[in-house]
Amino acid sequence: MKTYALKLKQQIPISLDEAWDFFSSPLNLAKITPPDMRFVVTSDYTADTKMYPGMIITYKISPMLGIKLNWMTEITHVQEGKYFVDEQRFGPYALWHHQHHFKEIPGGVEMTDILNYAIPYGAIGRLTNKLLVAGKIRKIFEYRVKAIEDLFGKM
Repeated sequence: MKTYALKLKQQIPISLDEAWDFFSSPLNLAKITPPDMRFVVTSDYTADTKMYPGMIITYKISPMLGIKLNWMTEITHVQEGKYFVDEQRFGPYALWHHQHHFKEIPGGVEMTDILNYAIPYGAIGRLTNKLLVAGKIRKIFEYRVKAIEDLFGKM
């Protein structure tokens, strides 16, 4: 199975506590996801719910062509104020392992995303990644950068 990796960094002019408070709430993911994905958290959480190891989060998404999919991730690791990891348990990928790291820097926080993923279906999956998926994932993260800047400002 061919795997793909993406690593992105963003500097945000907020405190580590503010960053952790926002990003550790499952419901806030919808605020930084492109509207055309029709991303909805279907788990029964409130705005005050914070991530913990073993937490299961379910979503409905429309990643391409308006096709609705169910997606389930598990928060597998959490070190408060430093990082958390989400892994797909059910959904469109053969593998989805997404690390979110946070580090205090002068004037704010540096957030680093490390994503490793794989597409099912062998050669067809590799072609689909090349033609569609890799670009879509890149656009989702580009949208996220802009959405975070709109929410918190730019460094």
